[in-house]
Amino acid sequence: MTVDFSTLLAIVAMAVATVLTRLSGLLLARHVSLEGSRRNAIESIPPAVLMAVVAPTAFATGIAETIACAVTAVAALRLSMLVSVVLGVFCVALLRAVGI
Repeated sequence: MTVDFSTLLAIVAMAVATVLTRLSGLLLARHVSLEGSRRNAIESIPPAVLMAVVAPTAFATGIAETIACAVTAVAALRLSMLVSVVLGVFCVALLRAVGI
């Protein structure tokens, strides 16, 4: 297997950009007060991202996936992101196992 130098350079550049983006977010968050509507806006980002990832699956696949997406969406309203995703994965696996 050979590695092209430009491909390697692109991968390293993307990794550096990712790390810098994450670190800058952590550093800037120290200087911003998160109260009231700002806090609510920040807390609504993870469920919104989850729905942006899950929604295409709900509309482009079978009934088992659509039901699992709905379960994940409802769970994301009250539970943590990890629990919501695990519940969605479990739900689709169970529905596929029973033949839905």
